[in-house]
Amino acid sequence: MARRPAEPVGAAANTNGVVFWPVAVAAVLVDLVTKALAESALGAPGFPHRVLGDVVRFTLVYNPGAAFNLHFGPYSRGIFLALAALVLRVLWGLYRQTADRDNARVLALALLCGGAVGNMIDRVRSAAGVVDWLDVGVGAVRWPTFNVADVAVTAGAVLLFRVLWREERADRATLGAGAAQDAASPSPAPTARIAEAA
Repeated sequence: MARRPAEPVGAAANTNGVVFWPVAVAAVLVDLVTKALAESALGAPGFPHRVLGDVVRFTLVYNPGAAFNLHFGPYSRGIFLALAALVLRVLWGLYRQTADRDNARVLALALLCGGAVGNMIDRVRSAAGVVDWLDVGVGAVRWPTFNVADVAVTAGAVLLFRVLWREERADRATLGAGAAQDAASPSPAPTARIAEAA
């Protein structure tokens, strides 16, 4: 996919940081505060507290692995910390390549970075793993317990997918228009080509 030209982040005309940093920092802070509240108010891990009947519950859980209980035994903490650092580096690279005022893309990257940092902080501060507390489902059919950082990552991923998809469509349309214009341009007459060769 052809990438749109972007001014370097930090250039005087670039305003992406006005969107990126407040959103990313807010995602981290809200995640950390809600996790602290969950640990102080929900009591013993694994005990559900109903909020909207049985559909929405608050249940404190410590997850040493990743989404859907993916884990690598005693190596999970180090592996997921390394993966998180790698993902953040890739996201930072995408941010630096983002054109000025591409707010949708900046918002997506800010949510992704904020969510990743929130869960990364959990892994650094405790071997118990990530603090999850949002419990959604019906009866025994339930989504894996999650947190605000997970919500930010999911929202950011969906938004970034849409942004990249629209960029891809725009690039294809531009290439198609250029090819159509080239095809419609009259080619030089044979005599003209002979004269040019001479």
